[in-house]
Amino acid sequence: MKRILLLVLTSCAMVVAARADDIVSKTQARMFDTRVFTKAPGLKAYACFTRRYDADHLARHPKQKVSAMQLLMTAEIPPGEREMTYSFRLGVSYRDRPGDFDSSGSCEHARVNDAGGEIRYNCPVDCEGGGIEIAMAKDDKAAIVRLTRITVWQRDNKPDAEAGDALVAGADDKIFRVDRSDVADCAGLVTDRKELAAIRHK
Repeated sequence: MKRILLLVLTSCAMVVAARADDIVSKTQARMFDTRVFTKAPGLKAYACFTRRYDADHLARHPKQKVSAMQLLMTAEIPPGEREMTYSFRLGVSYRDRPGDFDSSGSCEHARVNDAGGEIRYNCPVDCEGGGIEIAMAKDDKAAIVRLTRITVWQRDNKPDAEAGDALVAGADDKIFRVDRSDVADCAGLVTDRKELAAIRHK
């Protein structure tokens, strides 16, 4: 019994150690924020990235399900708090399905050990809805979105368990490069009127 308990405790310690290795310093986090938002976020900042795949690209990637993608990143310090929080909204259009699909969630900074120390936002979706990881291209002109599975909902429909669908990574849907764009280009992902007005006047 003692041996089993020791093995469990050792395993838990290894997991904790692995998680500790994933955490970046505050300096690294601030530098990454500046890369994503082009400057220190302050109290609130947005970054928009978009990509519409042309016919030539889709012809060269016949298994790619996604025909267009939008990514809106938000960093803010909520009223009465001191720590920066991060969230994402993802918009997806499919090549063989009508309509636009969205997903969203909160994000944390993470160092991915098997990616050469690359810093990424780790962004899960609630209720075991999968999620995405977001890194930056070397020139900071694009974001790199990686996914295994993420739950999406048809835009303008109220999210619920029955209406949700999953975008699952296939041969050509694992990694997406989305180019930096004007924040107004991501306005379609925003439902709050005040926030929408703020984005459109950026």
